[in-house]
Amino acid sequence: MSIPYRFLLADDDHEVRLGVADLLSGLGLEIVQVESGPEAVECVRRETFHAALLDMYMPGQTGIETLPLLLRERANLRCLVYSGRWTPGLEGAVLEAGALACLKKPVEPDVLRNEVRRALGLRPGEPWPPHHTPGQN
Repeated sequence: MSIPYRFLLADDDHEVRLGVADLLSGLGLEIVQVESGPEAVECVRRETFHAALLDMYMPGQTGIETLPLLLRERANLRCLVYSGRWTPGLEGAVLEAGALACLKKPVEPDVLRNEVRRALGLRPGEPWPPHHTPGQN
């Protein structure tokens, strides 16, 4: 059985990446993990992804700096950004830069799963269609 969706997870904290990947493991995603914004951009250049989750505060290149670079490579990539430190101004800037949502760390598991489903064009709680091909209606 092929996995219908590829998901990019960019976070410099290895333990957080593992935890998020574990939370999303039941969704049937192929999850590619990277630890920096530049790595995320390089992945999107080389491979197809349907959605991404970016940590806001990564060394060298933040989530808000990475976001437009990802969207330049793939305009329809649906991106979520998460952080433990949001301000209304920062949240607005991230949404204006093209993020679908700003999530507060630690993200509640159901909130994370539902936002990922939404990023992939599925309704919250909707099961993964076994014969669904992304881009088909």
